[in-house]
Amino acid sequence: MAGQKGAWSDEQARVALRQIFDAAVAAADPRVVLAQHLPERPKGRIVVVGGGKSAAVMAAAVEAAWPDADLSGVVVTRYEHAVPTKKIRVIEASHPVPDANSEAGARAVLEAVRGLGPDDLVLALMSGGASALMALPAPGLTLADKQAINKALLASGANISEMNCVRKHLSAIKGGRLAAAAAPARVVTLAISDVPGDSPAVIGSGPTVEDPTTFADARSIVARYGIEPSPQVAARLAQDADETPKPGSLAHCEFRMIATPAMALAAGAACARKLGLTPLILGDALEGESRELGTVMAGMARSVATHGLPLAAPAVLLSGGETTVSIGKGPAGRGGRNTEFLLGLAVALAGDAGIWAAAGDTDGIDGTEDAAGALVTPDTLVRARASGLDPRAVLAGHDSYSLFGALGDLIKTGPTLTNVNDFRAVLIA
Repeated sequence: MAGQKGAWSDEQARVALRQIFDAAVAAADPRVVLAQHLPERPKGRIVVVGGGKSAAVMAAAVEAAWPDADLSGVVVTRYEHAVPTKKIRVIEASHPVPDANSEAGARAVLEAVRGLGPDDLVLALMSGGASALMALPAPGLTLADKQAINKALLASGANISEMNCVRKHLSAIKGGRLAAAAAPARVVTLAISDVPGDSPAVIGSGPTVEDPTTFADARSIVARYGIEPSPQVAARLAQDADETPKPGSLAHCEFRMIATPAMALAAGAACARKLGLTPLILGDALEGESRELGTVMAGMARSVATHGLPLAAPAVLLSGGETTVSIGKGPAGRGGRNTEFLLGLAVALAGDAGIWAAAGDTDGIDGTEDAAGALVTPDTLVRARASGLDPRAVLAGHDSYSLFGALGDLIKTGPTLTNVNDFRAVLIA
């Protein structure tokens, strides 16, 4: 029976891991959690703006909570992430690399907040993906300039905080510039966090949040990762006089977090307990190379299985955060950070019995593929080799999606319309 050590079948473990993952995603659904965080309605106008993979469903949730309100505004979301709205315009754009709609959408958002008064309310809806989806180049830059630096950052191994620092200093809307344009209207931001540490300044590159980073910081990041910026980007990063709004300059703004990775992990843990597993949350902000974290987690799982430390089986190790995949200069296959983590875990476990794992991006899309993540079973490596695949070679070629696809072990949810970063669960029976 599930709950007793050694009694878990492969099917039970698979079902349990999927239930835990689904519970984590459900805990961040804006259709469930947004309404309780809305501010008092203002005397004046209500303008709703925003960006991110959850922006459209968040806008729909606002309309549902305030059905009789005189709402207007515009939000930008990822292609195939739009939902029907009645009063708030929805623009779809590209992610993770911005396109022309990203620029047009950001311009529309900025224009929507201009000319407001102190009795008006700007409700800013921010979620993961907003940085790419609202891409309005700073003066002297083109969208092509931003696309090039964005691609370089994505391939460099830079973490999300570092990427957003650079993005803010190349933008006319990020790093608090949207909030500055809305003054003197009150600005209340409702956010779904997809970043380690839940820093408001990092979520969506903080369009409504004071920015503690500087042009000097951005130049340092570009240099650290050996990125060669275009002459236009280099010139922009040298314009220290045009800094983003700094702490203390946006007194008319308020920030409210409505869903976070920690909340998702807590929901996953609650689900695990109901299934007879003892959960251990290792943290909501684990970073580093995806495959290396897989090796670390394999060691922890072995300790649970062999020594009952740091807890006894049956157990599940839960973690969140956003790892990175450093591609390097060689060719790369298909894969995201979650499938690469899982393949690294499987290779390190080398077929140890009684250990299963699932990992996925809570937005339903791991990197640029059509899967949220995948499942690892004790016989993953055996089945891969039987299919003519060399797991270590696949890992070296960053082709983890293809391996799990061949095994039928991808987790496909479709767009979940939320995003609280990656969710990882390692089940030890």
